[in-house]
Amino acid sequence: MAGVQTAAGEAREHVRPTLAAVPAVRAPRPGSPVDPPRARPVLGVRRAGRLQAWMVVLPVDAVATAAPVLWSPDYWKAYLALSVITVALVCGGGRYRARLHLSVLDELPALLGRLLIAIALVAAVFAFRHDDLGVTQFVVSALESVGLVVAGRFLTTRLVMTARRRRIVAHRTLLIGGGELSGEIAALLERYPRYGLAVAGYLDAVPGPASARVPWVGTLDDLDAVVGSHGVDVLLVGDGHVDEEDLLDRVRTPAAAHCDLLVVPRLHAFATATGASDHIGSLPVMRIRTPALSGAAWSLKRAVDVVASTLALVLLSPVLLACALAVRLEGGPGILFRQVRVGRDGRQFECLKFRSMRPATSIEGDTQWSIAQDSRVGRVGRVLRATSLDELPQLWNILRGEMTIVGPRPERPHFVERFSAEHPRYGHRHRVPAGLTGLAQVSGLRGDTPISDRARFDNYYIENWSLWLDAKVLLRTVAEVVLARGR
Repeated sequence: MAGVQTAAGEAREHVRPTLAAVPAVRAPRPGSPVDPPRARPVLGVRRAGRLQAWMVVLPVDAVATAAPVLWSPDYWKAYLALSVITVALVCGGGRYRARLHLSVLDELPALLGRLLIAIALVAAVFAFRHDDLGVTQFVVSALESVGLVVAGRFLTTRLVMTARRRRIVAHRTLLIGGGELSGEIAALLERYPRYGLAVAGYLDAVPGPASARVPWVGTLDDLDAVVGSHGVDVLLVGDGHVDEEDLLDRVRTPAAAHCDLLVVPRLHAFATATGASDHIGSLPVMRIRTPALSGAAWSLKRAVDVVASTLALVLLSPVLLACALAVRLEGGPGILFRQVRVGRDGRQFECLKFRSMRPATSIEGDTQWSIAQDSRVGRVGRVLRATSLDELPQLWNILRGEMTIVGPRPERPHFVERFSAEHPRYGHRHRVPAGLTGLAQVSGLRGDTPISDRARFDNYYIENWSLWLDAKVLLRTVAEVVLARGR
C-alpha cells in the first residue's frame, strides 16, 4: 500500500496512545510465570458488542436482489428464490466473512459471477413454468437488481469501514509469535484501524522484538486462558519461536476453535494477489479455514447418512442376502464379523462386516495386522474384499449413528493407541465419526500402506470437509468398487 512505512522506528511516530477495546496489559518479565491479566475497559471506547459485517451486508444483498418484486409483483416467488440463492452463494457454504482490506472493486468479479449464477439457476426453473416472454421479463428485472446489489455493497462497505475506523467494531486479536514481523503487523493494525483488528498482545516462548509494540502475555501453553480472558476472536500467526506442530494442536482446542485463524506466509515478499488471499498493508495474509464439524452443514450430512443408509439397506437387500449365503456356504456359521473399533472422540463401537476370514483367536483378531495375501482368506472372502462388499453391513452402523458414509476408516483400539504414539496427529482423525469410505481409501491407501500417509489424508479431509468433498469421495468410491481395486 502506497505510503505505508514499515520500519519500526518510523512506525512509532504514528501510533495512537491506546488501542480501542484492548486492555492495557503489562508484559511479564522473561522467565516469570504467566498469569493472563484481566481485560480492563478503556475510557472513551465505543464498542458495538458482537456486531458482525454479515449483519449489515447480507440483509442489504437480500433486499437488493428481491427489490424487482416492487415493479414485477407477478413473479415474486422467482425473486424470493433469487434472493435466497444469492445469499447462499455469497456465504460460500459457511458464514460470511468481510475481508480485512475492504474494496468493492476487489470483490466485484466474484460478486457478479455469483449473481449471474443465481439468475441463471432461477431462470432455468422459470423457463419450465412460464413462456419465453415471462423469462425475458424476469431476466431483465433480475439484471436491474444486480446494479442495486453493487450499489448496496458500496453503502455497506462504507458503513463497515466507518465502524472500523471509529473503533466501534474492532476484533480482539492475539498475535502468535513475537518476532520483528509480528511487531510490524501490530504497528500497522494500530496505525490503520480500517482493518478492524485490535491487538491484545502476543504469545511466544520468550519475549521478542514485538514487545516494543504490544505486551507479551504468555507462551503457547497459555493460549486458551488468554483467548478467554481477553475475549479474543482472531488469531494471527506471525514470526517467532513457536513450534509449528504444537501450534497445530493448540489452535484446534475448543477454546480457540471459534477464532478466525490468519497466517502471514513465510515468503511474504513473493506473495501475489489471489482470490483467496487478503492483506494488511503490503503484507499478505491467508485465512485458514476452520473445519465445520458441527452446525447446519453437519446436521445435513447426518440426515443424508440416515436417508442413504436406509435406502441402501432396502435396495441392496438382495446383494446382502447373496453375500450372506455365500459366506455361510464357504465358512459355515458366523456370517457377520463383529469387532470393536474407535469412532468419534475416541468412543468405541462394534463394527460389522461380512466374515471373509476366521482368526485363530479373538485376541489375534484385535491385535494382528491384516495383510493383503492372507492364506486364511477364501475365494468368497477375496471377492468380498476386492469389491468392498464385506463392508456393506456397516450401513447398519451408519443408521445407528456410530459411523458416517464418508470419513476416516475406523481402527481397532490396540492399533489406535500404538499409531497415536508413533505418528503425529494420528489421534486427530477421531474429530469426526468413522466412515464407510474415506479420502485415504479412494486415494489408494488401503492394506499395507504407510499409516502416516493415511493419517495425513484423513486430517486433510477433516480440515477441508464439505458436502461437495463427500460427493467426490463417493463418486471415486463407486469407481473403486466397479473396477475392483480393493484388497
